[in-house]
Amino acid sequence: MGTVADQLVEQLVAAGVRRIYGIVGDSLNPVVDAVRRSGGRARGGIDWVHVRHEEAAAFAASAEAQLTGELAVCAGSCGPGNLHLINGLYDANCSDAPVLAIASHIPSAQIGMEYFQETHPDRLFVECSQYCELVSTPQQAPRVFASAITHAVARSGVSVVTLPGDVAEDDAVRTAPAPVRLGRPTLVPDPADVQALAALVDDARNVAIFAGDGVRDARDAVLAFADAVGAPIGHSLRGKNWIQYDNPFDVGMTGLLGYGAAHDGIHDADLLVLVGTDFPYDQFLPQSDVKVAQIDTAAERIGRRTSVDVAVHGDARATFEALLPLVRRKSDRSFLDDTLDRHRKLMSQVVGGYAESANQRTPIHPEYAASVLDDLAADDAVFTADTGMCNVWTARYVTPNGRRMLVESALHGSMANALPHAIGASFADPQRQVISVSGDGGLSMLLGELLTVVMYRIPVKIVLFDNSSLGMVKLEMLVDGLPDFGVDVPGVDYAAIAQAMGIFARRIEDPGDVESGLRAVLEHDGPALADVVTDPRALSLPPTITGSQVGGFARAMSKVVMNGGVGEAVQMAKSNLRNMPRPSQFDPRT
Repeated sequence: MGTVADQLVEQLVAAGVRRIYGIVGDSLNPVVDAVRRSGGRARGGIDWVHVRHEEAAAFAASAEAQLTGELAVCAGSCGPGNLHLINGLYDANCSDAPVLAIASHIPSAQIGMEYFQETHPDRLFVECSQYCELVSTPQQAPRVFASAITHAVARSGVSVVTLPGDVAEDDAVRTAPAPVRLGRPTLVPDPADVQALAALVDDARNVAIFAGDGVRDARDAVLAFADAVGAPIGHSLRGKNWIQYDNPFDVGMTGLLGYGAAHDGIHDADLLVLVGTDFPYDQFLPQSDVKVAQIDTAAERIGRRTSVDVAVHGDARATFEALLPLVRRKSDRSFLDDTLDRHRKLMSQVVGGYAESANQRTPIHPEYAASVLDDLAADDAVFTADTGMCNVWTARYVTPNGRRMLVESALHGSMANALPHAIGASFADPQRQVISVSGDGGLSMLLGELLTVVMYRIPVKIVLFDNSSLGMVKLEMLVDGLPDFGVDVPGVDYAAIAQAMGIFARRIEDPGDVESGLRAVLEHDGPALADVVTDPRALSLPPTITGSQVGGFARAMSKVVMNGGVGEAVQMAKSNLRNMPRPSQFDPRT
């Protein structure tokens, strides 16, 4: 039967786990050695992936789980080792990724004695997990392992097992339970709730839909409903993968990353139907002047962002399939047509209008680089995006098609997620093109993971938007009326760093070289990095902003000028004229 660590590895293999991401060390060594003895995947065991920071291990496992829908595993040694996992585990839990974290622990006889590197993982990880337990004895171990695996898969979230090193190397004494195989049940809504929603739809002249990640299995049913009632469809960033492509009713996103007419459609409707979304920015949602219905499998999420007139607890597909026969088809398409027309104009003005001449502008405009990347990327590429301005560029310029995937830290909002996410995505599917859309702030934070890419020859393509600035933070400061401070850093040649590590790299400073440079990186056989030096003053505004935000910009620019930064203020204005709001784009409600 072997050791407790051997038993853990056997249970992971039985659950379909292919690898563990982590860093070896002291209390974790019995588990790592059990992985070695398993022989790796080639011999029916599992592999060990040596990352440079445990945070990256958790991010990588999160991305693998999101792409495959299957359990992924990360591990950290006692104390500081497993503490480093916590940020990536928060991301995984927020992203509904089934991840098991092995948090090894100090010798069990020393727990509670303020021993070297003592922490209490079974307490620390409770908030970012669905299941968190300490293994105290070999008799207990296999049942805790089994329960942790089942919780992670059943609840689509994180499980954490705290395993003291001495217990891990003890002999296993109890047979492990058989793995539980789980299907995906359908949560059918209460017919009375569906009937109430149908009445609300029939009473409304104008209906709009805002869809999130929960729409992933309901695409056809949602489109059929939108066609029946003439409803424009906006979406959150997490809903982009599932509902934007080939969608004649699409009107883009709202919120901080927003583009298109989604904001107007949401606020101008008589009825807004929220579908599978827990969109957190309630300032972008109607609060009283629009009736709201919300559909979600998690009942506790309903009504916590805005007041809801009808709540439907159920799967989106099951709900719309039951709803569609009950509603009357609306012959008046004027609301839909007007919103779509507004969307086309905004897309032309805010997103694409200036791009034709951008290949002549220096420094390189990030929107232009993102547009070229979208054109060159594979039809089934996986894009991972750093939080911040990279999220803006991928949200606006990466074109989904039902085969591409966008993975980001959409709810946890962590920096430095793109590269480790890309590592996990590439391990999950080595034949698929994986593109890490990184910011220089995020890449530099976990720069050591470039060595992980080199070590395993991971064929990830890193497209670095290098503006020597924390662009999103700069935007936040300006909106709040503050001059930007502490957000800029000296320029760094990341291409040279990558080349020194053995990664194929190109530094792109001339807009005329963007297409050829990106093409060379994307077509390279192996890991590659494009260091695209972009305009540090290029910011991005949502298509609808408030008067107070405009006032914040004005105050911030006044302070910049008064501090002697006249040239900086002028250059920032020039860089962002295309994004400056027109009077019709102000939101009178805020």
